[in-house]
Amino acid sequence: MKILVVEDDATTSDYIAEGLRQEGHTVDLIDDGRDGLIRATSGDYDVMVIDRMLPGLDGMSLVKALRAAQNRTPVLFLTSLGGVDDRIEGLQSGGDDYLVKPFAFGELSARLQALGRRPHLKEETTVLSAGDLRMDLLARRVTRAGKEIELLPREFALLEHLLRRKGRVQTRTMLLEAVWDISFEPQTNVVETHISRLRAKVDKPFETELIRTVRGSGYRIEA
Repeated sequence: MKILVVEDDATTSDYIAEGLRQEGHTVDLIDDGRDGLIRATSGDYDVMVIDRMLPGLDGMSLVKALRAAQNRTPVLFLTSLGGVDDRIEGLQSGGDDYLVKPFAFGELSARLQALGRRPHLKEETTVLSAGDLRMDLLARRVTRAGKEIELLPREFALLEHLLRRKGRVQTRTMLLEAVWDISFEPQTNVVETHISRLRAKVDKPFETELIRTVRGSGYRIEA
């Protein structure tokens, strides 16, 4: 699974991340509530682990904002607030499960796996589209105006990422992390090169431009 952990205690977050990664999961760590909200809304996660007591924006407010935006990704609250009223408050704010510190990693892992298995919590999308552009994820096939477009694997991954966030600007950093799994800013124009190649195949042969550059920010697919 792809898991977001929003936890401001570095020892706890590193412990969780190390254990989950050893199990084969992909883990992103954020130590601030506001940054956590931005990452939660910009990334496709299977489940999230969120501390209630966070700087910037508390965990409950973070989850309430996600639910108000129709984000239904399962959330496990991880907190030292273990009273009955605290648990009720957390679940009523939009949390799906609640684990009190100190905790056993095995229990945390089991709860996350249970949340990830809930079929009704995440609707699987197999076809993405924008205008007359269509991407069939199962068939790994891309067409525009009925014409098939041959994409290399990395081009396909880049286009899929943009289509999943149709209408939203994706920065160079976001694209590097999501498509190339690079969490730092390398001295390379790999993003720009692949965007250019993608445009040559997806946009140039057609009348309408779908891949837009937002000056000073990044790129987006027109909704």
